[in-house]
Amino acid sequence: MSGISKACCSIPPVVSKGYQPKGEYKTINGLKTYVTGPENASKAILVVYDIFGFFDQTIQGADILATSNEQKYRVFMPDFFEGQPADITWYPPQTEEHKQKLGNFFQTKAAPPNTLSKIPNVVSEANKFAPNGSFESWSMLGYCWGGKITSLSSGKDNKIFKAAVQCHPAMLSADDAKAVTIPMAVLASKDENPKDVQDFGSNLQVANYIETFSTQIHGWMAARSNLEDPEVRKEYERGYKTALEFLHKHA
Repeated sequence: MSGISKACCSIPPVVSKGYQPKGEYKTINGLKTYVTGPENASKAILVVYDIFGFFDQTIQGADILATSNEQKYRVFMPDFFEGQPADITWYPPQTEEHKQKLGNFFQTKAAPPNTLSKIPNVVSEANKFAPNGSFESWSMLGYCWGGKITSLSSGKDNKIFKAAVQCHPAMLSADDAKAVTIPMAVLASKDENPKDVQDFGSNLQVANYIETFSTQIHGWMAARSNLEDPEVRKEYERGYKTALEFLHKHA
């Protein structure tokens, strides 16, 4: 990660339980949206949560992204599932019923076109929160399923985002990587298929950073993070530092 200032981030102590959000909820393009970060921030990040929706660990992550870098961001995390996320007890699936419910959720609520079609209007309405009527730049960060949305939003039709980060991405496709037109970081967990991660990285034709956090489970930067575990807490913090350093350099 050459050329990145290691001094760029000062992440506040990670709260392991009972996190108090620093931002507030606003309605943007008809969606309840978690908005955090200084009102005078000139750059913005669209965060796409995982299939479990708004979780303390994910909201704390959005707050970290907003204020931990010398470059402050206004961060927007819309509720693309409109109050009906997947139930975290379905994953990993223990029963046939869990498998069925997860499969059904991915085919209906989480089908990418449903979300991709909403993003341009969310961004254009969120620009009204910028100090000068439009943010200087937009980046995107997605967790798990949100990683797939991030990957698809970074393709040749992208006219919005300058840089992107996928955290423990779901459904990594080497073909998606070929189409990516902006700098992209992929922070994988031990649960992603190493070959998928490698093939995706090999096919990126843009500035990129690929790292596997080999002690961490799928979801460690979002809803499935057990922040009471010191190792998880350390790698959660390092994941956000890595994401911020990448965005600071490219966005």
